[in-house]
Amino acid sequence: MKRTINKIAFGIIAFVTLLAFNACTNSHKEGDGHNHGTEAEAEPATDEHEEENSAVLTDEQMKAVGIEIGMVEQKQLSATLKANGALRVPNSNKANATSMFGGIIKSLNVEIGDYVKKGQVIATISNPQFIQLQEEYLSINSRIEFAEQELARQRELNDGNVGARKNLQNATTELNTLRTRKASLNQQIQMMGINPTSLSNASLKSSLVVTSPISGTISDVFAKIGSYVDVSSPIAEIIENSALHLDLQVFEKDIPLIKIGQKIDFVVTNNPNKTYSAEVYNIGSSFIGGSKTIAVHSKIIGDKTGLIDGMNITGVVSLDNVLSPAVPNDAIVNADGKYYIFLVKEQEEEPHDHKEGESHDHSHDHGSEQGTRFERMEITIGASQLGYTAITPVSEIPHGTHIVVKGAFFVNAKMNDTGEHGHAH
Repeated sequence: MKRTINKIAFGIIAFVTLLAFNACTNSHKEGDGHNHGTEAEAEPATDEHEEENSAVLTDEQMKAVGIEIGMVEQKQLSATLKANGALRVPNSNKANATSMFGGIIKSLNVEIGDYVKKGQVIATISNPQFIQLQEEYLSINSRIEFAEQELARQRELNDGNVGARKNLQNATTELNTLRTRKASLNQQIQMMGINPTSLSNASLKSSLVVTSPISGTISDVFAKIGSYVDVSSPIAEIIENSALHLDLQVFEKDIPLIKIGQKIDFVVTNNPNKTYSAEVYNIGSSFIGGSKTIAVHSKIIGDKTGLIDGMNITGVVSLDNVLSPAVPNDAIVNADGKYYIFLVKEQEEEPHDHKEGESHDHSHDHGSEQGTRFERMEITIGASQLGYTAITPVSEIPHGTHIVVKGAFFVNAKMNDTGEHGHAH
């Protein structure tokens, strides 16, 4: 019995000793100035290194400084040919809205930039002559009826050798003239947009409508309300922009380098921050005007937003079709003689640790704000063209990784600011 009691007592003492040892070990690990093992030292060192190369920005901060997210693109920036040019729309895709008759502009329904459909009313024109044509058309029917009766009478007289043959010929000529005039009036009234069969004395119209001959965008308006226009005066110009293409002016010595199917990156002169793409489909065979340049025609690929006929552009033709990873210039920062870009790592929300019994008041909970963590990666840079620079990362960037394409300077400043505060503490 005593032996059993001793065994139980020994077990209790061993268990209490183990608990005391664990408590002592934990208290030493939580100390701030003692060396208690390699593992305890390694983790803080790794965390500190990551903090020095990353920054977290809230959605509000990103919006305030204009940070934009994108991806590494593939661009041709090595073997290239730079040239100027302009955007053009073929004449077959341009049209003027004109009136078939002269008159005074009574109403004008469009402005520059408006999109119109084929047949849509552009303007209305008023002229007293329109009423006169309709009146003549209505009255000519009775005149034709009378001329037919006169011709029948002259035929009867001529058959009875009573009437003169000359009178029969005159009656025939008069009827034919009236019928020709009616056909002419019929066509003119139809060109005015009026159905001749619906005309009556109570439905005479003093104005006519001018419609758009094609669907497209109003590029210019030449008339105004109250002005007089005739058949040679266009009221508005309409351009169908889907056929918009690029005419690149290439010097004679460079023409042998141009091939159908080559890619072109170009920017509009008044907006160099946005790059568009085109593909060569035709090479001109004559010089442009008195210059020594030849037009290289290219179809625009993808987005055409903001492109208008007549805009001047600067283009870069890809000569060897070798693509390199490239990013916008605003995605690169230079720090301590090295170049960096910022990778988007994750969306994170730092939870607030509540102590037992503490109320969940979020008015002072700064750690609950949604943010994006960015990690800095070193790169080497290559050729630059049209706002893009070729890059080579020092380590592989996982496929599908997003990066900062605009505003990397602000992310870098945030990272440095965070690092300084961390060392200060």
